[in-house]
Amino acid sequence: MHRRTLLAALAAAPLLAQRRPIRLAVSTYSYWHFKSKRVPVEQVIDDAARIGFEGVEILHRGMEAETPAYLKKLKLHAFRAGVALPLFSIHQDFVSPFIDLRQEAVRHTEHCIRLAAQLGIPCVRLNSGRWKTIPNFNELMKAGGLEPPVDGFVNDDAIKWCVEGINACLATAEKEGVLLALENHWGLTTLPDDLLRIFRAVKSPWLGLNVDTGNFPQAVSPYDGIAKLAPHAIMVQAKTYQGGGEYYTLDLDYKRIAGILRGAGYGGWVSLEMEGKADPGTAVPESYRILRDAFGA
Repeated sequence: MHRRTLLAALAAAPLLAQRRPIRLAVSTYSYWHFKSKRVPVEQVIDDAARIGFEGVEILHRGMEAETPAYLKKLKLHAFRAGVALPLFSIHQDFVSPFIDLRQEAVRHTEHCIRLAAQLGIPCVRLNSGRWKTIPNFNELMKAGGLEPPVDGFVNDDAIKWCVEGINACLATAEKEGVLLALENHWGLTTLPDDLLRIFRAVKSPWLGLNVDTGNFPQAVSPYDGIAKLAPHAIMVQAKTYQGGGEYYTLDLDYKRIAGILRGAGYGGWVSLEMEGKADPGTAVPESYRILRDAFGA
């Protein structure tokens, strides 16, 4: 392609992102909040196809197995249903004074990157981890997701560990062709500025941000937080709370959020995380209509 043509195409990319409908996925987490029997991933895929979602985000902890046969089964099931698998959400914790625990988090992340590659999933959601000085998650939510460091350490130590942990996973990510998306999850990345410190310190094309619309402390407006993170987003998770949230409830204006994301040039996936107590059978389709109305038909 001629250089001038290439530059013109790159300049037009944000405009294209503003015009075309953003693709919607649904997370298997929307059907299973760690509090009941797991809902089979295949069931979520079938439901997603029926409702109109273009993709399904697979939560690693919700899978029934990791065997090659099971992974192939999921991959083929999604293909036959006409549903993409854009995101693999995993859990790890790089926040520990103990190097052996941080190395275990690296090994787990590398293992999950390889699982994503086998599933044909191009992106893995990362957590930073947290100090766990507030062990109970409900109490952590009451504290706005913020917790004090372990005695003798400061948050700068944890940020350094997280940067080192992610850096250690990059070779595997590049080898497998899987992007890493660090989320504004509770703990070390509760505050957008701390998340951006980690992201900017890593400085790799294999790391972007997963922007969760509901994971901002009360002191941070979700709209301001999304605007700050959106320029670096490669994935977006959209929270809804039908029937009241499992931990808290937010009234999010998704048309406003869509405008913020499009204004930042975002044209990637938006994945629903229905975190309400309502029956997913009714809450997920209702959430789909809300997001589809906001992000375009």
